[in-house]
Amino acid sequence: MLNIGKIEEGFVLDHIQAGKSMQIYKHLGLDKLDSTVAIIKNAKSKAMGKKDILKVECDINSLDLDVLAFIDHNITVNVIKAGEIIEKRSLVLPKEITGVIKCHNPRCISSIEQELPQIFYLADEKKEIYRCKYCDEKYSDGDAAAHV
Repeated sequence: MLNIGKIEEGFVLDHIQAGKSMQIYKHLGLDKLDSTVAIIKNAKSKAMGKKDILKVECDINSLDLDVLAFIDHNITVNVIKAGEIIEKRSLVLPKEITGVIKCHNPRCISSIEQELPQIFYLADEKKEIYRCKYCDEKYSDGDAAAHV
């Protein structure tokens, strides 16, 4: 049995779809932080079959976690203080996403000028439609290749 010690201050991302933890690790910029991160992949789950879990020991307010709602709606954010869960946060779709998805319009300025950030805005919250800030190209959720 795997035993990962509990954290004192930070957060736990639970109920991550199996295999998505590294994508989340990258998009949150956890590799750039000087903090302890435990990634548990393919953990057994009664509800999901398998799931990933991320345990991060850092100040939760230093990260923009709303991008998680775009990546996986089912993620649970547990805020930890003094070794105990003090809050469970809901995720909200971000109004704008930078550097997570890529515009596939070959005429878009972000395709031509590679140094420009890939920015998408939430055009329709109910249908969860995002559009490129530069050319208004629609992001298709089924297009897995669109992730940066």
